Amino acid sequence: MQPLTPFSVSVEIGGRTMTLSTGKYAKQASGAVVVSMADSQVLCTAVAGTSPSRFDFVPLTVEYMDRTAAYGKIPGGFFKREGRQNEREILASRVIDRPIRPQLPKTWRFETQCIATVMSFDPACDTDVMSVSGLSAALHISDIPYKTPVAGVRVASIEGKFVVNPTMAQMDGAELLIVVAGTAESVCMVEGGGKEVAEATMMDAMDLAHGEIKKICAAIEQLRVMTGSAAKRPVDDQPAPPAELVASIKASSRASVNVALRTPGKFERKDAMKAAKVAAIASATAGIDDKAAAANTAAQAEAIFEKLMKHEMRTMVIAEGTRLDGRATDEIRAIWTEVGVSPRTHGSSVFTRGETQAFVACTLGVEDDAQRLDFAGTTGLFRRWLLTYNFPPFCTGEASPLRGPKRREIGHGALAHRAIQYVMPSQEVFPYVVRCTSDVLESNGSSSMATVCGSTLALMDAGVPIKAPVAGIAMGLIKEGDEFAVLSDILGDEDHLGDMDFKVTGTANGITAFQMDTKISGVPREIMSKALNQAREGRLHILSEMLKTIPTVRDTMSEYAPRITSLHIKPDKIRELIGPGGKVIRGLQDKTGCRVTVDDSGKVDVASSDKVAAAKCIAMIREITAEAEIGKLYVGVVKRITDFGAFVEIFPGTDGLVHISHLAKERVNKVTDIVNEGDEVLVRVIDIDKMGKIRLSRKEALEES
Repeated sequence: MQPLTPFSVSVEIGGRTMTLSTGKYAKQASGAVVVSMADSQVLCTAVAGTSPSRFDFVPLTVEYMDRTAAYGKIPGGFFKREGRQNEREILASRVIDRPIRPQLPKTWRFETQCIATVMSFDPACDTDVMSVSGLSAALHISDIPYKTPVAGVRVASIEGKFVVNPTMAQMDGAELLIVVAGTAESVCMVEGGGKEVAEATMMDAMDLAHGEIKKICAAIEQLRVMTGSAAKRPVDDQPAPPAELVASIKASSRASVNVALRTPGKFERKDAMKAAKVAAIASATAGIDDKAAAANTAAQAEAIFEKLMKHEMRTMVIAEGTRLDGRATDEIRAIWTEVGVSPRTHGSSVFTRGETQAFVACTLGVEDDAQRLDFAGTTGLFRRWLLTYNFPPFCTGEASPLRGPKRREIGHGALAHRAIQYVMPSQEVFPYVVRCTSDVLESNGSSSMATVCGSTLALMDAGVPIKAPVAGIAMGLIKEGDEFAVLSDILGDEDHLGDMDFKVTGTANGITAFQMDTKISGVPREIMSKALNQAREGRLHILSEMLKTIPTVRDTMSEYAPRITSLHIKPDKIRELIGPGGKVIRGLQDKTGCRVTVDDSGKVDVASSDKVAAAKCIAMIREITAEAEIGKLYVGVVKRITDFGAFVEIFPGTDGLVHISHLAKERVNKVTDIVNEGDEVLVRVIDIDKMGKIRLSRKEALEES
């Protein structure tokens, strides 16, 4: 057995100590680090295969895994074990993957797997952001050719003050909440949002985060030195193609590439580019009879052509300020929108920007429709605002099998959900559960931002009183040396060939959601600031176009939407309303067709699109939960006869005794001389004792009547 050689480094982050340790656990992994803060612990491992894969991209997978045992819970369900990743785990995996991936060489072809396993979960320190630093450390101390450490921190603004790595309780009331990752030199990933935050505040939060990131990166470097880690594995760079082949393709293809790049229309441009590529490969392989040699030359020619295309596109943007579709760098594509598209939905819209289009339907539901959250730190919470993002293959002109949502769809849906979350009305103002479903009908650049815009329009069409309309825009970056160009409303090809994907959503007053990824090591502050300000101008333009279609929230809801009427009953009457095994409340719903929900405080919501049915249901509820009042007259039904009197039900579940002496003005010898079971009688409540027993009088009721 190998002797234990543990090493650890500690650094203070946000007033608390973060510890990175290695050498004790999972020693057969290429790199293994346990990152700890307070009582939270995450085991971060990195392993790379020994044989190159067949893929022509970096084969990296990142998996973040919560363990319910880490927060003292047994999994639900029949199998009593963790299953497929839930939404929180998928989103955390994406947050970790995005800053780490650019730090691996583009020519790295060995299967690389990073796994973050939560060992202990403390709500005071969320484990998702800790895993960014932990997995980066695991890669850095391994023999995997990882370029430079990255680290991540979460920053919140609470009552105007920034807090680094806030507790989960603090996150709930934060005006701004973002996760920032970066290297010691610059920020390379941002994810989060806020309550209409100013661009300057967002920059200040990122600056604070980067200061903490530098400290963690230094600690990771220190850990690598302490462990005496072996040299990094060599990276087999692709052999340089023959110089004469490079010169030949550049000379013969530059003109056709420039014509293709300037071809308007996604598919037309794609066809023109494909034709130019085919011609370049045909020219390069002409006269080569050997099949193997021809295939090798064709592969080299294709790689040269791709580099030429990228170079020409970037040069066109930097030197001429002209983009693929002829727009200026800050120009937004043409926008058209419509609402009320689907007559039976509660609200609907289509948002189209250039060649990107989203159809969004809004549905209003009741309390039972809320989504129960069962993630780490969210047990027992319910989500009342829901958004689903769907990306069917036809939106890009492809035919492929329909499967469950991929990580990309879940991530884009979460971004759009966060963008609108801060403007949704409170439950007290609007007691509905609200869901938007976005189906992307066309895609050529930022369908997630089209989803944000379309969802805003659908909510307004449904009559949901949002605090302000929200729009979103995707920004790009082309950087060559010290020169750069920030692009507004990027196309798919600009995203593919550019250096940054930067999405900002917000109202006219400020930012509500923010997401940034880079393909370069990081983005300097001056570029980030310019991009934020340019994004604001684009966002305001998009908002103005949206509001031409529907300037304000509709003051009426769809006739097919449920109307919710709220009433309150005493908490001790809840049991009577629900009934044994839910029998009473189910009976109410079956008889009236209404949806009835009740909470522990005694608040009852009756939902129905039929006013008559709702009124009937409310009357029945009041009858079931009504309480007798001394001195009040009631018409009741005789339920049981005894020698000493009759028990009369004055409303369902509530009865009282009419003593024989109170049945009539004259003397009564036998109860059945006056009343029988099933008779309707007028009675008056004359007393209610401490046990709740009710005494009734027919005699006094007759006198009063």
